This record gives sequence, structure tokens and C-alpha cells, in this order.
Amino acid sequence: MRVIGTAGHVDHGKSTLIEALTGTHPDRLKEEKAREMTIELGFGWLILPNGEEVGIVDVPGHRDFIENMLSGVGGIDAALLVIAADEGIMPQTKEHLAILDLLQIPAGLIVLTKTDLASDLSWLDLVETDIRAAVSKTALKDAPILRVSARTGTGLKELTHALETLLQDKPARPDLNRPRLPIDRVFTISGFGTVVTGTLRDGHFTIGDEVEILPSGMQGRIRGLQTHKKKEESTVPGSRTAVNISGVDMEKIRRGDVVVHPRQYQATRRIDARFKALDDIHKPLIHGDEVKFFVGASESVATLRILGTEEINAGEEGWVQLELRDPIVALRGDRYILRRPSPGETLGGGSVIDHLPKGRHKRFDVGVIKSLESLAQGSPADILLEAALALQIAPIKEMISKSRLEAKAAASALEELLKNEQLIALEDSVKPEVLAVASTQWSGLQTNIQALVEGYHRQYPLRRGIPREELKSKLKLVPKVFNAVLSYLVAQQLLFDERGAVAKPGHEITFDGQNQARVEALRRKFESNPYSTPSVKECQAEAGEEILNALIELGELILVSQEVIFRKTDYDAMVARIEATIKAQGQVTLAEVRDLFNTTRKYGQALLEHLDAIGVTIRDGDARKLRR
Repeated sequence: MRVIGTAGHVDHGKSTLIEALTGTHPDRLKEEKAREMTIELGFGWLILPNGEEVGIVDVPGHRDFIENMLSGVGGIDAALLVIAADEGIMPQTKEHLAILDLLQIPAGLIVLTKTDLASDLSWLDLVETDIRAAVSKTALKDAPILRVSARTGTGLKELTHALETLLQDKPARPDLNRPRLPIDRVFTISGFGTVVTGTLRDGHFTIGDEVEILPSGMQGRIRGLQTHKKKEESTVPGSRTAVNISGVDMEKIRRGDVVVHPRQYQATRRIDARFKALDDIHKPLIHGDEVKFFVGASESVATLRILGTEEINAGEEGWVQLELRDPIVALRGDRYILRRPSPGETLGGGSVIDHLPKGRHKRFDVGVIKSLESLAQGSPADILLEAALALQIAPIKEMISKSRLEAKAAASALEELLKNEQLIALEDSVKPEVLAVASTQWSGLQTNIQALVEGYHRQYPLRRGIPREELKSKLKLVPKVFNAVLSYLVAQQLLFDERGAVAKPGHEITFDGQNQARVEALRRKFESNPYSTPSVKECQAEAGEEILNALIELGELILVSQEVIFRKTDYDAMVARIEATIKAQGQVTLAEVRDLFNTTRKYGQALLEHLDAIGVTIRDGDARKLRR
């Protein structure tokens, strides 16, 4: 599941564009509708041409509501930078663009809206030239510019196709089995109770899960889940998720709180971070400054402690420690933004390096700076695990190559990850060419495979299991990876793989009720004439194709040709008698086989050709001899 966020100056048509794309206007407050501007976050969703459903977060563009905007863009996969053709680049366009850069939003499109208001094409060309200059040093420097009119519909189809192309190569959010939902809205529904919404990260929630709301520590249970107004039993990372939680008081929940599984996360009032100042801030950041700290959907006032220097000037980078007035939940690697409280100004941002530092650092301690630099790179095990997560299922040697670790450090990191079961090798030996996968990704893949197998059993209870090729196709795995994954699951006795069909342990083909009656009727037909049996089509008409195939799977019936089928007991007796005849007289003819069993040429010929094919007999003119 992917989420796209809008960005851009006030009244440049973000909300109107979303309504044109999704059919839903994101403004939901009376004040928003009255003022015709977005104040709070708005949400919608659309289905791309390839069938993928994506969520859209609409953020405020007005400078008075820039901090509401920050709570909406932290969890998005791509951005739509919206610029009105009649106004071009404006102050909040630049500020939003800087924020997207600081948060390292991985992809984006530039949407030139209100093109129906442009007097001629040359004006649009001039606006695009200005846009290219404005984004030339940002993450959107190579982003396509699409000309759109939400009112006339011009360019909307091209925009949805561009979104599809933008997202198709972006990997899905990993399921690390440690979900966290930064809350951006909280409300109650009569008869249901407290509902919170946000963009789910790092794991999945399932109905019935016990959850904790941090930093307060309130605990409850998930009563219901929705994604895009559809009820779900479980929700996946990256999805816009509404969670109905029983046992909690709405009045005690605020935006920025985080829904998690109990005992998986810890709130903090102190953060170590790498910071980069924007190029156009009005004055330097000085040690002791009071700033606003934004991460996820949370906001807290913080005291800025600058490490290793007295101040950070425009365009400079540095190490900072933030003492937060309110506890928040963040993790190493999370992106954040700092703003000056008054007058309001975006100062810059960066990434969290240590979300639980042991204490207040000495500002000019060289050892502290070296430690932070090392932590920014991560431990060898952290770096190797990040490489594994990026490659998903890959040979160990490729993970080590991507990590760029030295051989000794890589070997130690690999041993640590395998010992702690953070990395799973899909074979017993740990060699460079052996495929491996991060345990968090393996958990999701294993659950998906088992669900597919169980779903196939429910749909086709009279089949031995899902065909290997069908399972591989559904998983979209290359043969080498699929074979390794399946072999590992079979070795763990989590699945069985027999004659090209994959089944869960304990699955058996059984007949009951009406199916059993059809089986008995078919058996009587074979008993009445064992050597001139009903044809395959007659069997299908009598019992149905699924039952016939099941009897073949169980080995009760033997298919010797497309038209001829025998009971296993009769088949074995016929084969034994043919072998005995050949041994006695050296060969057997089709006419002799026909007479041996008092049957017709069709059945005798089908049986002999079958025995030729499986290597029991070999043809010699008009006769058959034993091959061995």
C-alpha cells in the first residue's frame, strides 16, 4: 500500500486536484469549506490504471498552517508538488519543497495546475522554466512536470499513468513486525468508540491485537480496522489506516501519539541527531535556542544543544542534541524538521541518530562526536541488515557487497545476525552463494505463502495441493528464489511438496455426503466391467471433474490415455498378466492382449502404449517385449 502527499502554496488547487482524481473533496471542516482552504489534513484515495490502490494526503499550503502540513508528509512514499499556472513559484512552494528535501521523500511529480487559466502556451513554457530553476538543486530536479486542469479534466489521465510509473519500481514498505501508527486524527463514532488514523509503518496490525498508546502508556485492544473505508482483518505497512480501539479515552489521545504493540517502543525526551540548516534562514542557530521539533505526526518544543561548535549557519551541517519538553516516539533513521517558534520559520532538519541517548553530552567532547559519526554509519550488523532488507532475498555475497563492509567486519556481522535470527539462510550451510533473507521479511513471506496454500485447499478441497508453478506465479518469485524458499519451508515441515503440488501438513482428500455417493456410483461402474471401463468423459459426467481428479490423485484410478482409465487393482492385475505372458512366450501382440481381458482394441492399445511410455515394454514390429 502506498501513500502520496500533496505540497504547494495556498490556493494552488491541491484539494481540487484530489477531488478530481478521487471523487472525494478532502476538506472536511466547516471552516475549511467556508474559507476554501485546507487547515487540517485531508485524505482520499484512487485506483491507478494497473489496479493498485493508493492513498492521498492533502496538506495545508497557507503559511499559518505549515505545522499541520508537517504532520502529514512524514509517512508518504511520493509527493505531488502542486503549482498553479497563473501564479507559478510562491513562498510556500519553496518552503514545502525544502521540507520534502529535508524529509528525503523518495519520489515525486510536479503538477502544473489551473492550466485552463493560462492565456497561451508560451506562458506555461515560462512557468515551467522558472520551476526547473527552483527545483534544480532538490530531490525533484528530474521530476516530470505535468500540465493539468482539474476543472476541465485535461491531463488527469496522464497524471494517473505518471503516478503508476513513479511507484512501480519503488519497493513496498517492509514489515518489520514492530508496527507503529503515528496518530494524525482522533475522533469517536457512536456505537464504536475511539478511532485514530495515521499511516502505518514498520509492521502490521490485526483485529484483536493488544496495543499501547505512547507516550501516555494507555492500553487497549483493536476492535476494528479500515483502509480507505473498507473493513480489514489486518493492515499492511504503508497503508492509511483507521483503528477502532476499545478501552481507551479519546480525550486523553492527541495528534502525534503513536499506537504500537506493548513493550516494543519507548518514549523519549532526548534525541541525538544530524542537522542540516536551510540555505536561506534569517539567522544562525545558537546553542540554547528554543525550537519546534517535528517527527512522524508529533510536535514538541525543544531546547537545542549544539555539539562541537557554537552555532550552525545557513547551509551548514552539524551535530545536535535536543531536549524535548514533551516525550515523543522516534527511531534511529527517522527524518525530522526544526522550526523557529517566532517568527515562524523552517530552519532545517535531518535524521535521528540515537533516539535513546544515555545522558546529556559534553558539548566539545571529541569522543562524543566520533561516537555519533560511527553510530550514523551504524554497527556492522546494522549495516549488513539494512543491505539485506534492501535486497530482500539474495545471495549472502551480494548482501556483503552492498554493505561495503570489510571482510572481517562482514563475517562478524553475518555471524551475529544469524545467531540472533535476524537473518535466515535458506540452506544448512552458510556459503557466499546461499540465499538469505531478513527474518522480518521472511515472516511476512512465510505468512503469505501459507495463506495462499490454505486458501487453495479451501477452494479446491479435492485436490492434493496448489501446483508449484501456480504458487510461484502468485508470489512473483524467480525460479531460483522460489525453489530455495519452498525447500526451506519443506525442510521445516511447514509445507509438503509432492509430485508438483504444495500442501499444508495434515491435508487429506476426503469425500463426504453427496460426493461420497458419486464416488460409490462410479466405483460400481468400474466393478461391473473392469477391462472395458467408462471413458474419461463418462466418468466426469458421472462424478464430476474434481472427484475424478481426486481419485486419480489418491491413486485409486490410473489414467493410461486421454480416454482410457482403469482402477488401480485392475491395472496392476493387467500389467502383471501381460508381463507373465511375455515371459512365457517371449512377446505379446495387441490381439492377444485384447483376448486376454475380453476387451476391445481401444483399451488394449491404450494400455500397451502406456506401458511403452513408462518403460515396461518396448515395441518390436506388431508385438511387445519386456524392456528390461
